[in-house]
Amino acid sequence: MKLNTNNTRLTMSAGTVKQFPCDRVPQIAFSGRSNVGKSSLINTMLGNKSLARVSSSPGKTITINFFNIDKKLYFVDLPGYGYAKRSYDGKEVWSALTDSYFSKNPNADSIRLVCQLIDVRCGPTDDDIMMINYLIDSGIPFKVVATKTDKLSKTALKARIDELKHEYFEGTDIDILPFSSVTRDGKEQLWSEIFKHAKI
Repeated sequence: MKLNTNNTRLTMSAGTVKQFPCDRVPQIAFSGRSNVGKSSLINTMLGNKSLARVSSSPGKTITINFFNIDKKLYFVDLPGYGYAKRSYDGKEVWSALTDSYFSKNPNADSIRLVCQLIDVRCGPTDDDIMMINYLIDSGIPFKVVATKTDKLSKTALKARIDELKHEYFEGTDIDILPFSSVTRDGKEQLWSEIFKHAKI
């Protein structure tokens, strides 16, 4: 089945469970800390530089954005976490909304894959590890995507990926997919993962 990414629109910026889409369309969610490059990755995957807003104030907006692609697939942009300047109340709202997406979503069985983004230079934060453990415990399929790989040389990138695997994912079947929104490296590989899990 072909997918026309040019036929993509933001259908909902949801702040409550009641606003989640009700149509039974496969969903691919993107999770990660603020400023990890989620919006840039989504724009790169869809070939549209301005579809997902790249915020100059990370962590400011607490909504879940649903992008409908050709009426066959949703890209779901979860709110970024770990933003130091966010108030305690703001963090509580983020936690509740994100948890609701997985636990109270009427179409939870439509969540086919979560792309867990980490900055390749920094590695996973405590919040990233918490999210990964949550996904493992919940049995939700996920893929770790290392962003901003263009910041490193090819040799340094390979060494860094090996280091991250050894330090954080040794003895697991968790793999790391390198991705750059600048060079578009990893785009085809990520689409391959998405098609495999979404079964479209």
